[in-house]
Amino acid sequence: MNFRTSLIAAAFSAVSFSSFAAVEVSKPYARATPPHAPNSAAFMMLKNSGDESVSLVKAATPVAKKVELHTHTMDGGMMKMRQVENIEIPANGMSELKPGGLHIMLFGLQNPLKEGETLTLTLSFSDGTKVTKNIPVKKVMTGSQMKHKH
Repeated sequence: MNFRTSLIAAAFSAVSFSSFAAVEVSKPYARATPPHAPNSAAFMMLKNSGDESVSLVKAATPVAKKVELHTHTMDGGMMKMRQVENIEIPANGMSELKPGGLHIMLFGLQNPLKEGETLTLTLSFSDGTKVTKNIPVKKVMTGSQMKHKH
């Protein structure tokens, strides 16, 4: 392969690389837990600036024995949590992981998650990319704890 052919091959590699989805993680946080609570959840916004959809296929953190992708569904009039294989982020679109919707479950916590701490979370996507973030632990009120002022 001569120099010119190498330059052309490099240019094509750059073009094909740009077709990979570019996922931006924003507003990530994990829910603080009371003492002895074995589980928590993580939430965030996932923005895909690429021209092809991509999916979150796995998440991992050293603070939990097991991490799963989940959603909530209505089943027989009751809201139930269910594991999902992946969370799609559409091309040039967003997916929101939030309480009561899509989220990342953290099972078998090593220690309680305390407000103000951070934890390391690694996200793996269907295009082979991985994103590792140190995310804050926040106190999150549940619906029964919220007070409405009119």
